[in-house]
Amino acid sequence: MSNDRNKRETITWKLNNSAPSPRQTAKFLTATTLGAMLLFLSGLTFTGTVIALVMATPLMVLFSPVLVPAGLAILLVTTGFLFLGGCGVAAITALSWIHNYVQGKHNTPPGAADHVEYSRI
Repeated sequence: MSNDRNKRETITWKLNNSAPSPRQTAKFLTATTLGAMLLFLSGLTFTGTVIALVMATPLMVLFSPVLVPAGLAILLVTTGFLFLGGCGVAAITALSWIHNYVQGKHNTPPGAADHVEYSRI
């Protein structure tokens, strides 16, 4: 009889020690609830997008002779501005490096200055 009681106490003790803490349970429930809500909102967004696409397709086909060239023009203008910005950043970086080098504020690793001097010759 005593042996059965010890087994029950051991099993109860193991269950109590392996059970998640209240904090872990709250974290799990919160994450599950938020995940389910976000999944539901994702489904609603997808459904709305498909419905809008189905409704807009006839208009897009009807106005495609105007929309396609306009889209290409916008794409080219946007690409040009991005390229212009990248070239500007590269130029400012190069000028800043040249200015710092001329002022003697450059951080060159040991031995690198010898290569620069060698290239001047």
